[in-house]
Amino acid sequence: MGEIQKVKYALVGAGSRARMFIDPLATIYQQHGDLVALVDPNPGRLELHKRTLIEEMGYGEVNTYPTEEFDRMVKETKPDVVIVTTVDAVHHEYIIRAMELGCDVITEKPITTDATKCNAIMDTVRRTGRRLRVAFNYRWSPGTTRVREVLAEGTIGDLVHVDMEYWLNTSHGADYFRRWHREKQNSGGLIVHKATHHFDLVNWWIDAIPDSVYGVGRLAFYGRQNAEARGETVAYDRYSGQETSSDPFAIDISIDSRMKELYMDNEKYDGYLRDRNVFSDGITIEDSMSLVVKYRTGVVLNYSLNAFLPREGFRVAFNGTKGRIEYEENHSPNIVAADSKKNGMESGWSPRLVVYPMFGEQFEVEIPLAKGGHGGGDRLLQRQIFDVSAEPDVLKRDAGHQQGAASAVIGFAANNSFDNGGVISISEICPELDGANRLSELE
Repeated sequence: MGEIQKVKYALVGAGSRARMFIDPLATIYQQHGDLVALVDPNPGRLELHKRTLIEEMGYGEVNTYPTEEFDRMVKETKPDVVIVTTVDAVHHEYIIRAMELGCDVITEKPITTDATKCNAIMDTVRRTGRRLRVAFNYRWSPGTTRVREVLAEGTIGDLVHVDMEYWLNTSHGADYFRRWHREKQNSGGLIVHKATHHFDLVNWWIDAIPDSVYGVGRLAFYGRQNAEARGETVAYDRYSGQETSSDPFAIDISIDSRMKELYMDNEKYDGYLRDRNVFSDGITIEDSMSLVVKYRTGVVLNYSLNAFLPREGFRVAFNGTKGRIEYEENHSPNIVAADSKKNGMESGWSPRLVVYPMFGEQFEVEIPLAKGGHGGGDRLLQRQIFDVSAEPDVLKRDAGHQQGAASAVIGFAANNSFDNGGVISISEICPELDGANRLSELE
């Protein structure tokens, strides 16, 4: 067996999400790849990651660059692959430029935040011939994988209808309203940033491409106006430096050394506040959303997402001509931020998959669990990305640029429907997906 040819990686976007890729590359998969550069607009965060790599992981020194020197970084370090973990709204900038400079790309979900940017990415893939992968770690969760397998077996006949409701609790859900995600210009809203996970799962589970979307969404709970309408006083814009002992939504990022070092200590460079009050002004995203999605195969999806509920997880049901499948994940109890300050973020992962044949006894399908985020899915995705000797995935859980677009466009269409009403055609906003009915026909 010959020596493994290492892949050279550069990463742009040095926030907390970067650790999803930095940590395994610097430890488990050192023999498979080299991290040659980190890029970010905030010099403090760059220095922190650089120091962590050396002092905590025993990794060598990594080159760092400000974002305006992205081109110079590529020229000097010559990465094979650029990993994009920036704020969602600028994914397209680095995806496009990296491919133009001859690099393949791995991007965090969502692929981008609107149809114009998405179409520009599609055009660049065609023009350059470079490869783009979207990191949908949820596909790799053992539970969601088992759902895919059971559906593929034809257990409930021809699929007709899917119901999916996702619950975000008053810790995780609220956190999107403390940080950059609270502005739609940055994230596309939760219907893009968060729900792209869920739409991708449905697309992949049923092997279908969306055709049209109708949606209703509003800011029902968070924000100053909603709080004051309930008779609550909003006394401060951020939690740091305030008396918050009676505020169940307050967080204190200074008690978490990693969060303090990454964000609070580096506010001086870019003014980014990680602990905005969830009931302050400036929130432009929805916290309650409902959609009807028609697929090109005829399947219809009813979907809802709420970000202020007393539990976290989701339930999905598949109705077919020979029965019904129900799958549920319970992620965590109702943990408000005040509890998490004392006890840490409790979490659980209790998936359950039950099949109800049209005529016959219901039965439960066993789900193997593994350690790590998303029920062990994160580790499986990392292995597939970084282990150059990994076998091809028989379940085809890798998502290319077209499959990445197929989930995000549902969110793009939903935002259009929220604003203007009516049913939005996917063909009108992303012609790249025309000519195919099945997700498996896309890259």
